[in-house]
Amino acid sequence: LAALEGGIASRVFASGMAAINAICTMYKSGDHVVCGNDLYGGVPRLFNQVFANFGADLPLPTLVVLAISEKFVAKLNLYLHVVGRRADGYHLLDTLFAFTACGDELAVEPADSLTLEIRGPFAAALHDAPDNLVLRAARELAAGRGARVILTKNLPVASGLGGGSADAGAAIRVLLEFWKLSPQAESLHDLARRLGADVPACLASRPSFAGGVGDLLSPVPSLPAAGVVLVNSGIALGTPEVFAQRRGEFSRPAPFAAMPAHARDLAVELRARRNDLTPGAVTLVPAIAIVLAAVDASDGCRLARMSGSGATCFGIYDDPQSATSAATALRARHPDWWIVATELLTR
Repeated sequence: LAALEGGIASRVFASGMAAINAICTMYKSGDHVVCGNDLYGGVPRLFNQVFANFGADLPLPTLVVLAISEKFVAKLNLYLHVVGRRADGYHLLDTLFAFTACGDELAVEPADSLTLEIRGPFAAALHDAPDNLVLRAARELAAGRGARVILTKNLPVASGLGGGSADAGAAIRVLLEFWKLSPQAESLHDLARRLGADVPACLASRPSFAGGVGDLLSPVPSLPAAGVVLVNSGIALGTPEVFAQRRGEFSRPAPFAAMPAHARDLAVELRARRNDLTPGAVTLVPAIAIVLAAVDASDGCRLARMSGSGATCFGIYDDPQSATSAATALRARHPDWWIVATELLTR
């Protein structure tokens, strides 16, 4: 947060209250305020609220967004039925998308050209080649625009958590704000579909039943609150390879007649459904069966299941505290696994 005089930064504030106090002082001197912004905190909205208290007849300072960042969320397939196959080879799905309160992070800063920097514990598994979904999303959104995009990878790659799709969805949301674009909702959905089957769901980032190849969304009002433990043994698994292992008859669609109110009832509904990709994934990575057994045996686990095409598995618990306890116990027994306690986002 910087107060500018003649275009030169003169002060940096260490706390929000110091910034607000300085804002009130700067109002009197007519200085401009230049600020960073994040989609959760809404700093400019805070500034507007502060200055609104001075009265509607007083001018607001100029707000210039220097950078935007967003923490976004991991995708889960609470169940996944393969219900058919199109002529072009893509499989038709019936699934329930949910999202958890953990995920990657993305920040955007001004730049003359479009660049991508990847950081974080799983950065080494990615690269910034032109086919990266974040760069593709940016170019599809506004070819020729510049920005420095910084992606912090907190989720395993090729893990069934929609990491690449979530990254693309976040890039679209953040760059819309950063570049001040206002495309029609239909064109945004089409853009997301071109990037990948999961991208429309990750762009919306809200619970939804999905059909088609995963791109036909029917949002649900809410999910019950629940703790979640995510577990990955560290072996990446490619989606095409898992689908190629699928055998047998296609399943039937099975959306809920009504959404359960509690985690235990959600688990009951989900136990009547399945992830049709699990057998093929276990054939390719037998460690998935070990992970599922370990999660299922953890205290308080209502349901253990693989997400998407794997290899991440998840457990559902009554509350975040139960999930945290289970994750601690699992880490003690399996210190080489990636294990995170989180919770379902209900909306």
